[in-house]
Amino acid sequence: MIGEMIGKVRKERRMSKTELARLTGINIGHLTHIEKGERNPSHKALKNICRALNVPYQQIMYTYGKSLNEEQASYGLIEHIAHNRVPAIDNITSFVECPASIPSANFALKVKDASMEPVFKANDYIFVELNSLLDEKEIGVFALNDKILVRRFSSKQGAITLKADNAKFESVKVKEEDEFYIIGKVLGR
Repeated sequence: MIGEMIGKVRKERRMSKTELARLTGINIGHLTHIEKGERNPSHKALKNICRALNVPYQQIMYTYGKSLNEEQASYGLIEHIAHNRVPAIDNITSFVECPASIPSANFALKVKDASMEPVFKANDYIFVELNSLLDEKEIGVFALNDKILVRRFSSKQGAITLKADNAKFESVKVKEEDEFYIIGKVLGR
């Protein structure tokens, strides 16, 4: 997936592989193998690529070693990875102990509502892995039109729906014109 992200960002920046190769000092053939997913860049090469593309290294690094399955690719999940955005945290109230059983958590988030009851209750802390891919029915944290939601991910016939487990809360269908990003996958509480 890291190669696909690099290729996606390079194309968004309207940069040719030749230009990226020149800016990074990486052979164009090697860049082609990276973008095709045939090779992974070294950390040093990835840092150079991110610098040349003017994107944060860590956001792209989260995709290292991950791959899109056929279903995730079919509904364009890669388009919703926030490669140049990071969550804005207005207030850090404390630290919470992260269980050893959740080693890839990047942060803990306090659930604000009861939308995911009975799985998570309001005020529970959930552990989130940034920029992680979601499969059908997995719970994630999403940014939808400047609103943060914790919901169950669903994709039917290419349409993405964010489903609440609690019937008192509406599920949300993501429209093409919506600003929609996957912040990460909920790994547990």
